[in-house]
Amino acid sequence: MSWMAWTLPTALFFAGIAVLLAGMTLVELRWPCVERKGFLPITTTRGDRLFIGLLGSAYLHLLVIGVTDWSVWIASLLSLLWLCAVMRWG
Repeated sequence: MSWMAWTLPTALFFAGIAVLLAGMTLVELRWPCVERKGFLPITTTRGDRLFIGLLGSAYLHLLVIGVTDWSVWIASLLSLLWLCAVMRWG
């Protein structure tokens, strides 16, 4: 049987996602969300924008690593900026 090797960056990534989800839950309980229309072509809630932002960040990260010779840190920064943009203005 093969087990997944949990490296520190992998553990930090998944811990960050867990903290983000817990934080979104607390924010939603404190300030219920209303749907809004931003630059995305659909009306979204906070949770929708988080999901779309995380999915887009993953694809952007893979795209940058796959087609450029840029550092993984640049790809991570671009992905984080995309997530922040979707959460704020999406």
